[in-house]
Amino acid sequence: MRIACSVGYNGFGFSGWQKQPDVKTIQGLIEDALTEIAQDIIITHASGRTDTGVHALGQIFHFDTVKERPLTAWVKGVNAFLPESIRVKWAQNVPENFHARHSVLEREYQYLLFKDTNNSPILYANAGWTYHALNNKNLIMACKSFEGTHDFSSFRSSECQAKSPIRTISQFSCEQFGANYLFTIRADGFLHHQIRNMIAAAIHVAKIDHPAGFIEELLAKKDRKFAPPTFMPNGLYLSNIKYDNKWNLPQSNNSVNIFSKHDS
Repeated sequence: MRIACSVGYNGFGFSGWQKQPDVKTIQGLIEDALTEIAQDIIITHASGRTDTGVHALGQIFHFDTVKERPLTAWVKGVNAFLPESIRVKWAQNVPENFHARHSVLEREYQYLLFKDTNNSPILYANAGWTYHALNNKNLIMACKSFEGTHDFSSFRSSECQAKSPIRTISQFSCEQFGANYLFTIRADGFLHHQIRNMIAAAIHVAKIDHPAGFIEELLAKKDRKFAPPTFMPNGLYLSNIKYDNKWNLPQSNNSVNIFSKHDS
């Protein structure tokens, strides 16, 4: 049988999602916990990989097993073997042709940015930080410039293994709450480091006061060397994964927004 699960985690102190030898990863710990419950080796497949230090509010993964267990065992039982910073939220039976990655329609990430003279000792692990004054109008314009279908070669890591740099961004918005900025980015998919590179470019525009066409110029150049350095991972959250309703998965509306009521 195939089981789908949602998991949230604080990625600080972990070497990303993907299981690797001799380092602590989210996938490695989850598979160890699942194996304890199943008393059989379990292999997971996720909606996507998150890098070192990146968090998740609604990562989706699936696994196959022949062991009969109540769904609560795949939630409460698994959580009993996980650190407090990783929590399975729900588990559900799904058809054999469901795939956590290949069945995705849209991915949503959020980025939390803290702006102050000094970084916050409370938020440092969970938010990005800048000390620069930001022009809010230019920041919002820069974000909007990324929306649509583009070649994002200027914003992909040199290690990116995607066959095509073409992606469609349906939303790239920014809200300010005092010293905090919350970015929300939705797309059909993302390239390696694409979001952190776009955040870096948007902040660059807002602090240097570049003309509105700067982002368009970077997109047109299709060359990573012209864009600003990759921004820190601390504030990046995989928030929601959208699937076709035919899979009957629980609806999610996860958000980093703790500052006001969030409706979307």
